[in-house]
Amino acid sequence: MNAGDSYLATTGTTTSNNGASTPDVAALDITGDIDIRFEATLSNWNAAGSVELCGKGLITGNQRSWVLMMRDERLHFEWSAAGTTTIQKDCTAALPLPPSGRLAVRVTLDVNDGAGNNVVTFYTAPSISGTWTQLGSAVTTAGTTSIFNSTAPVRAGDGWGDLAFPCSSGAVHAFELRSSIGGTVVANPNFRVQTPGATSFADGTGKTWTVGASTTITNRKARFVGEVSSWPARWDVSGMDVYVQVEAAGIMRRLGQGASPLQSTLRRRIPSFASEPLLAYWPAEEGSTATRAYSPIKGVRPLKLTPARWAAVDTLASSTALPTLNSSTTTPCELKGTVPTPAGVVTEWNVTWMYRLDTVNTTLRTFMRVLSTGTVAEWYVQTRNDLTRVLGKDSDGVTVFTNDFVTSTDLYNQWIQAELQIRTSGSDVHWAVQWTDVGGDAGQISGTFTGATGRPLAVSSPPDGYSADIDGMAIGHIAVFGSETTFAYDGAVTAWAGETAGDRLVRLTDEESVPLLAYGDGATPVGAQLPTPLLDLLGECADADHGVLYEARDSVALQYRDLAGMCNQTPALALSYTTAGHVTPPLEPVDDDQAVRNDVTVTRTGGSSARVTLDTGALSVLAPPDGVGRYDESVTLNLFEDDQADDHAGWLLWLGTQDVTRYPVLHVELSAAPSLIESVTALDLGDRITISNPPAWLPPDTIDLLMQGYTETIDQFEWGFDFNCTPARPFDVASADNTTVGKADTEGSELSVGATSTATSISVATTSGPIWTTSGAEMPFDVTVAGEVMRVTAITGAASPQTFTVTRSVNGVVKAQLAGTDVRLTHPAIVAL
Repeated sequence: MNAGDSYLATTGTTTSNNGASTPDVAALDITGDIDIRFEATLSNWNAAGSVELCGKGLITGNQRSWVLMMRDERLHFEWSAAGTTTIQKDCTAALPLPPSGRLAVRVTLDVNDGAGNNVVTFYTAPSISGTWTQLGSAVTTAGTTSIFNSTAPVRAGDGWGDLAFPCSSGAVHAFELRSSIGGTVVANPNFRVQTPGATSFADGTGKTWTVGASTTITNRKARFVGEVSSWPARWDVSGMDVYVQVEAAGIMRRLGQGASPLQSTLRRRIPSFASEPLLAYWPAEEGSTATRAYSPIKGVRPLKLTPARWAAVDTLASSTALPTLNSSTTTPCELKGTVPTPAGVVTEWNVTWMYRLDTVNTTLRTFMRVLSTGTVAEWYVQTRNDLTRVLGKDSDGVTVFTNDFVTSTDLYNQWIQAELQIRTSGSDVHWAVQWTDVGGDAGQISGTFTGATGRPLAVSSPPDGYSADIDGMAIGHIAVFGSETTFAYDGAVTAWAGETAGDRLVRLTDEESVPLLAYGDGATPVGAQLPTPLLDLLGECADADHGVLYEARDSVALQYRDLAGMCNQTPALALSYTTAGHVTPPLEPVDDDQAVRNDVTVTRTGGSSARVTLDTGALSVLAPPDGVGRYDESVTLNLFEDDQADDHAGWLLWLGTQDVTRYPVLHVELSAAPSLIESVTALDLGDRITISNPPAWLPPDTIDLLMQGYTETIDQFEWGFDFNCTPARPFDVASADNTTVGKADTEGSELSVGATSTATSISVATTSGPIWTTSGAEMPFDVTVAGEVMRVTAITGAASPQTFTVTRSVNGVVKAQLAGTDVRLTHPAIVAL
């Protein structure tokens, strides 16, 4: 769709001649204080590595001046004093990217702060016109500096012409360069007002800008990018009219088609962990009738384990069911897995395995035996209730060393990650055995003997097989590494329990090569990642975090917006009912019980539950007319700890007990209001929409909505949107830096005497809890009295009743007030998750 403002469309390539540039002139040769501002909507703001935004410089010929980039989700600024090496500074805080992806960023360099320092400061704003908010702390460095006077052009949408980092990818809206901080504007291309298709233009300072070969100026609005899933051929009976109607969908359709469960976290992680050489691996996650454990590693033969009870134990969250030993005095258990010959010389190695034994054996038994070349041909790890022995035998069966260590029954009745670690150092072999409780602490024993390590040949049961008193020991995920230690099990061994919803979304989509644009931290800790389909795993993260997972509009990708990103928003679309074209009929308020939930139970997956109810008030569980009766809901969330369930139930109860009118559908017709094109087409799920000046027959307050979805209609006569909305009021929550919603409400207050409709002084009695603050620093704030919003500018009185100085009828309600009328904060502090 070609409509609205233009922009500079950049592609994120690493080739030269990207973005737009203007040649070097004297006004651009800033060697002292500098102020750089850049506004864009980018898909790679938070890409891994570096992304060039704007700059002046060339590596060729040592013509480096300055460059502003993104580096690992933070703004990064470099400059050179001599044109050669650069001074590099990173912002101390991550970029707070809005879901629209549109943001203005700014960096200033004070080359001499008067105290012998140079200072770099970063800022953000909704647009290049401000208002600017400092991002992180100013970066102060001892010593004054300067910027090299290069002959290179200034670039926007790219940095230096020959710097091999990706340039910005998306829409560049404006760029501004000032000589000195807040000083004279020396370049200011405004791409929003340029003619689509233009290849050059003059900015507001008269400088000519040229559009790079891989870049264009356009006003094209991408309204949908998807994958075609159906190409049915059609024709009329004459055969003269043959056509194909295509059906397309976003990425979720493909991800959900015949989706199989993901493998267990250990099975996924160990073979893919590239930091350490993996020589052999046997998950042992076979079916109940198996006789061998296959290996996902090419060239590794199956592991023999017989007799065994396959798929017998499923209590390890990071694995599917594992086998148990089925030893007896007459039929000893045999385990044998051969390790292929590795490339190169092996001077260190590691065997790691998972096991669990719930019966404490009092006779020393071999829990793992490893065969190898070198001085020791057989390694034994033996354990009983109070002792662990590590011994080595040579190829003739002669014991090379024996070490006994006092251990305890901590090694029983829980899942253990065990490791045998071997390393050669000079003429010595260092060995260690380490145990790590799953989700718990670790312990280690170690020793040294003179000799050589050789290489691992096999994992194997002892010559006489396993004994009956360790019958029932579960074992699996046996791996052999060509390094002394391994980190392959870290995180995965607990099925990533405790990682945040946001981190899991990013990790899973990265592992599955699914594009994801994540906005916000998604800070809720989640429980174990179980073997279920990818979309289910992603969905349970969004549910636990109370965020929104949806499809990107302008790319084949997923997007995620966390709960925090939907709270305390500045409206993304501000409409006025009285402005022609802003609101197209019908605007139909609904006062119903569809969203009412006053009895909420949250159950943690695999854990306990918490139940909360609203017991008083108009929407309480009390029978009418004292309440509305019971509206119950039960939700299961994959949370990390049982303690979380209570907070999550409280949040859902808060959402379900708001006595506010719903506006399920809001219709906006852009053909009737083209001035709204930019703001409407930028809307995304979870954005806030307000409608001011509602009609007289509705309450006078601004209608405040969150957009949860939309239907867009485009044809030759209409460009319309039907927004599906929910009330935004529940998402105004307590925030330490928000003076509007950061104040705690009264426990109980009322007018002690009546007041006329114009009185600017009212008497308020506190009926429960502490009295109101009299601190001028807390003023002004709004209170609601019988539907009228009053702005409190001062409070006097050290005891109840107190005198409030107020501005009346802030929301347009004009009325006299009676004694005994309830007085409440209009925007009380509500604690979100």
